[in-house]
Amino acid sequence: MSVAAKLLVDIHTHVYLPRYAALLRSRTSVPFIRSTTTPQGTTDERLLILDHEPSGGRPVNSQYWDREEKLKFMDKHGIDVSVVSTANPWLDFLPASQAHTLASALNDDLEQYCSTSPSLASHSIKRLYGFGLLPLVPEIPTSALLEIIHQIEQLPHLRGLIMGTRGVGKGLDDEALDPVWSAIEKAGLVVFLHPHYGVDGKAWGDKDNGHVLPLALGFPFETTTAATRLILSGVFDKFPKLRLLLAHSGGALPALSSRLASCIDHDPVVASRLKHDARYYLGKLYLDAVAYGPEELGFVSDVIARANRYESGSSVTAVPSRSTGSKQMLFGTDHPFFPPLSSSEKWKSVTENLEAIDAVEGWTQADKDGVRGRNALSLFSLKE
Repeated sequence: MSVAAKLLVDIHTHVYLPRYAALLRSRTSVPFIRSTTTPQGTTDERLLILDHEPSGGRPVNSQYWDREEKLKFMDKHGIDVSVVSTANPWLDFLPASQAHTLASALNDDLEQYCSTSPSLASHSIKRLYGFGLLPLVPEIPTSALLEIIHQIEQLPHLRGLIMGTRGVGKGLDDEALDPVWSAIEKAGLVVFLHPHYGVDGKAWGDKDNGHVLPLALGFPFETTTAATRLILSGVFDKFPKLRLLLAHSGGALPALSSRLASCIDHDPVVASRLKHDARYYLGKLYLDAVAYGPEELGFVSDVIARANRYESGSSVTAVPSRSTGSKQMLFGTDHPFFPPLSSSEKWKSVTENLEAIDAVEGWTQADKDGVRGRNALSLFSLKE
């Protein structure tokens, strides 16, 4: 086995590039970075990305935009390569013309951020690669979106793009996005589907639970809904080579996929719309392994592994191996969010997710090495 096959690759790790952070500092309404001076004379910066942020926003510092801090974090935790993405809310809050201009500039910035990073010792692989930004906002011309997809395709260290769930205003199942999906598929780019808006905050009630309910439930439920709408729209039938990576291990979609299939079968509006049983399409997806528990990871790999049994006309009857499903799962950390309370500590988002990968029953050592890094090397074509 090559040395590269043992690399640790983080595919869920974020950055607010300096140009983007400067924009947030210039604003006075959500999303923005609020700067205040403490009684000790130091600057305290807080990131507010949603209305009614608990605790007055999230403390932010150089971990969010400084490349050297990203590399220090990687070194501290033994991470060899990171595929970095701009964190939410991306460009959703901007008018179309500004979003288009800024997307192009930020993609060039991210290419510079990655291309000038160090290479791995004894490898030609860089330590940093990236997901570009697409200006998915209302009233953006399709031609502008296609132009940015072409830009990302031409930037050698950008291997995909990160995308929220709102599309150009009507969600990702909007048929107006078909030319976009077609171009992404043709370019061979990976789409990282990431939540931002969660679900209706009224569901959380009046008790103060900090960020727990929006982050633990709201974000994954948003991903679940968006991915399900994509399945129901027939996007994966129209664009079968589209590669979609879901954040947070796909949210609740794996657990609800059989219920989804049954509801489709019993609904005359959608019963004959898709070419395959809904469970088949989960086998078309890639999922990060940011689930924090081995039982959850094992279950998700089972759901992916069984997908071929639900292909139309399939004669597969063998019990699927969860090893098969593991090949579409990839390690991530969600850095720089959820830092430890002490700078000397390692981040639980790293240690707990690595421990979970190591403890999945039924995964071979090769499977675990795949989830830690080899699957990412293959998906993003990171070669020596």
